[in-house]
Amino acid sequence: MEAAEIIRRGGLVAFPTETVYGLGANALDAAAVGRIYEAKGRPASSPLIVHVADRDMARSIAAEWPPLADKLADRFWPGPLTLIVRKSPAVPDIVTAGLDSVGIRMPAHPVALELIRRAGVPIAAPSANRFMQISPTTAEHVKTGLGDRVDVILDGGATTIGIESTVVSLVRRPPAVLRLGMISVAQLQDATGVCFEAPATHQPSSESPGLHPRHYAPQTPFYLLHTGQAHPPGRGKILALPSDPAQCAAMLYSVLHSADREGWEWLGIEGLPEGAEWAAIRDRLQRAATML
Repeated sequence: MEAAEIIRRGGLVAFPTETVYGLGANALDAAAVGRIYEAKGRPASSPLIVHVADRDMARSIAAEWPPLADKLADRFWPGPLTLIVRKSPAVPDIVTAGLDSVGIRMPAHPVALELIRRAGVPIAAPSANRFMQISPTTAEHVKTGLGDRVDVILDGGATTIGIESTVVSLVRRPPAVLRLGMISVAQLQDATGVCFEAPATHQPSSESPGLHPRHYAPQTPFYLLHTGQAHPPGRGKILALPSDPAQCAAMLYSVLHSADREGWEWLGIEGLPEGAEWAAIRDRLQRAATML
């Protein structure tokens, strides 16, 4: 696989996962990881998630691998769950924004896993888009957003889950959910019998990816509107989303990308559903929204 050789040489490869497309580089090569930050325009204070092909590779970049990590990996790996643990000295500080911990995930996508296996190194990979913009869920989104900033794009079709992974800190006591994803707090607790601290409204943005107040945003001004609320002036579009949260997550970013391309003066969603099953979607949309 040419892409694996590019990773080994210090290049950048965009690849599909089940959540969103990632922009990958050799996680053990500080210069290569620096290219990720440059390509995305991402601040150095925002840590990256490291993707691994198996549990042994995960342990090789962790200074500590607590029993709870095994419990969670047994239930949710490969899958959309990132575990933050103490990092090994082998992981360059640029990967973790200077923190002594690292986020690790085993993606549930055959292309991603094969790329990591063939490269033979863990791959640091945030979403393959410019910083704070909408995450890509197709190879075309990557091409439009990053263009020639990436050496090769692996096209694995549209992603299935559609929003980023749940991030859990096993460094905190008690363990804490830092970023919501489609694996819920309740599922984590049911699988382990452990009480997880729920996401706080205000968290240090440097502790996990995806915690900046403005994030996941379309280029078009985007509004969350109450049902019946007056619409902003200008030529706008109210987006229709599925009533099922899993279906909504799977198509959410694609809908936003499409609406951006259509040249509207504003975009909006009316009456965003409540309920725990919608929590991750609300999180993404609230961070993307422009305040009226």
